[in-house]
Amino acid sequence: MITALKQNRFLKFLFISSVVYLILYLTYEFVVKKYSNLDQAFIRIIINWTDALLHLFGYKTFKVLGDTEFQSVGIDGSQGVWVGAACNAVTLFFLFAVFVLAYPGHQKSKIWFVPLGIFTIHIINIMRVTALALISFYKPEWLDFNHTYTFTFLVYGYIFSLWILWVNKYSALPQNEKK
Repeated sequence: MITALKQNRFLKFLFISSVVYLILYLTYEFVVKKYSNLDQAFIRIIINWTDALLHLFGYKTFKVLGDTEFQSVGIDGSQGVWVGAACNAVTLFFLFAVFVLAYPGHQKSKIWFVPLGIFTIHIINIMRVTALALISFYKPEWLDFNHTYTFTFLVYGYIFSLWILWVNKYSALPQNEKK
């Protein structure tokens, strides 16, 4: 098995990325979430930026911030949307970063590509929550479907597109080895 990992780049990538992701995920779940306010900080950023975007478009809004697991934002006259730890995209940041870091490529490119990718994923997530707040106001019956399917597909599709961009444009592998 170890020989197969050393010889097969794909298996090596899968193994390294899986192990690193698992370590990061477990550290996040059992250390960071338990002993820090990282989740709450990201939730507050998402809610405040969503609120600002909705105000920019002329909506009167409400937001509920606190130290609880779920906080909310919405347009007056709607139920708004709850934003919890699963909505803050931190685990998606890990997923993206691990895939890029585990795949061959120039370290200089990784130094700027990973933070830029995480930043754009964060912006996409803020736009997702803003869109969900609008759906909650105009078509609340569509909220669950769009939250569960549409935006999950769009966010994961975006992350996959970033990774494909990395593989095709910034990877250290020669073109004939990428196929």
